Amino acid sequence: MVDIQVKNLTKFFVIGENLLQGLSFEVQEGERVAILGRNGCGKTTLFKILTGEMDYDDGEVYVNPNKRLGLISQIPRFPAGYTVEDVLRSAYAEVLAAKRKMEAMEKAMSGGATEAELKEYDALVNRFQSGGGYEMDVETDKVCNGLGITAEQRHQAFDSLSGGEKTRVNLARLLLEKTDILLLDEPTNHLDLRSVEWLEGYIKGFKGTVLTISHDRYFLDQVAQRVIEIVDGHGEFYSGNYSFYMDEKQARFDLQLKQYEQEQAKLKQLGYTVERMKGWGINNRTLYRRAMSIQHRMERIRKTERPKTEKTMKATFGEKEFSGDVVFKMKNVAKSFGDRTLFSDVTLSVEGGERIALLGDNGTGKSTFLKCLLGEEDCAGKIQFGPTVKWGYLPQIIHFDHPERSLYDTMLYEKNCTPQTARDRLGAFLFQGEDVFKTVGNLSGGEQSRLRLCMLMDEKINLLILDEPTNHLDIASREWVEAAIEEFEGVLLFVSHDRYFIEKFAERIWLLEDGTIRDFRCGYAKYRSVLEHEAAAKAPAVSAPKPKKEKPRGGTKESEKLVRRLEREIEKQEAWIAELDGKIEAASADYQELSRLLGEKEAAEAVLTELMEQWETALED
Repeated sequence: MVDIQVKNLTKFFVIGENLLQGLSFEVQEGERVAILGRNGCGKTTLFKILTGEMDYDDGEVYVNPNKRLGLISQIPRFPAGYTVEDVLRSAYAEVLAAKRKMEAMEKAMSGGATEAELKEYDALVNRFQSGGGYEMDVETDKVCNGLGITAEQRHQAFDSLSGGEKTRVNLARLLLEKTDILLLDEPTNHLDLRSVEWLEGYIKGFKGTVLTISHDRYFLDQVAQRVIEIVDGHGEFYSGNYSFYMDEKQARFDLQLKQYEQEQAKLKQLGYTVERMKGWGINNRTLYRRAMSIQHRMERIRKTERPKTEKTMKATFGEKEFSGDVVFKMKNVAKSFGDRTLFSDVTLSVEGGERIALLGDNGTGKSTFLKCLLGEEDCAGKIQFGPTVKWGYLPQIIHFDHPERSLYDTMLYEKNCTPQTARDRLGAFLFQGEDVFKTVGNLSGGEQSRLRLCMLMDEKINLLILDEPTNHLDIASREWVEAAIEEFEGVLLFVSHDRYFIEKFAERIWLLEDGTIRDFRCGYAKYRSVLEHEAAAKAPAVSAPKPKKEKPRGGTKESEKLVRRLEREIEKQEAWIAELDGKIEAASADYQELSRLLGEKEAAEAVLTELMEQWETALED
């Protein structure tokens, strides 16, 4: 069944310049599709058209009218004074309305009820149950725990949250609504690694249809089953995840380039032949006619377009030679805000050439740690740099002292360079033509990051510190930054939630957790393996022993005994599962205990299934 169908969709904002031009595709029920393309190619516009928020100029758009569709990029307005809990509960508006009516009817019927009232009450109970009313609290707690929405935060006013926090709450609300078609526009923005991994698991278990726009390559590899790339307003299709898309795209490029080069060689050879035969055929009509015939054949040859290569940034970090062994040392470093301790007793040493990822959940103090290291925040303890160390720093939140200046003037004033040098450096970062006269304050987040990187790369440094360097960057821009970092031979220390980036560069990992920093002298894959082994070692045995299949030793009495025994075991197992349901509800605010109990319930249900199969087999014998 088709959930979404787009035919020859056209959308323009400036007459004569189409953003989407003849875009056509279908999405079947249950598919998980990634929508890719450069920033500004029309991905978000497409989502707004699918939800009806934006009109289009030509074509046809069909969204299954029997399915509920939700878009995560939209943050709806809620009444003044709404708390986060109120926003989450709005996902169950119909269920809660049924519950209120049930409670009112229960009071009204306390002295007796008519048959019609009982019938209406029964219908309300069915609506409450089918809408997930009995699982509402457990589901809400599970989603909030997964997305890192704390119990304290759920009591806060929704309007008091940051943009990222609002996005996270809205994502939770959308997941609780049991939407049939999910449109996710950069869903991993503002999520830490733990929350992103939880979201991946949720999407992979989701029975509905998913369309996602994301620059998180690791996330796309995990959730996407196929890719639609928007190029020059139309769609190009790939039947696999992001890694498949990259390999297939390169293969298509190579094939098209080969076809183009072969055609050009053939046309060149035929053109040379035509010119010679025309010269020879001045006094020979037969040769002249043959030359014209070849020329007509040349015109009929299908011309393959030369495949376009994307413009790339040609820039590298300036490097200062480092002498010595230790880049910096930290001894007993600690930082607190009032009664809250972010980290304490941190003692670390970094040597030349190391590449370190600083990881941890949102709010643990990673950015503060970097600021303490650079002297931007006061802290306890001792921090000492090597005598020849010169660092460069890209903060998470980009700030320019003079946002009213143009890019060109910013380079002239802040880098003290010549006009031609300013243009050359900006051009290397794809700020070309009139773009250099844009006001810095009007740049997008990605453009501001690119400008700050442009200024940073000019400096002679041997310690590079990056705080979320790939935030706001599209995939192509991320690859440009990665190419420059690959060439950098100094020390790299970075904070990132981009697992593709972490896996590529981290050779040592610092995990900021529970106020301390654990030092893993290994890459990301090994680090993940260590954590998984630790979690497995801590987890108690949760599954009951798998019952052995038994067959009656013969005779009707033996069969009856086995059936009765299995029935008793089934009854016990069902009682145990019911007890677990109660424990799960009671532990709904404790993420770790909830995860353990859910695993225990899953194991118990597997045992119950096995017992039921044995019972059915015994009945047949």
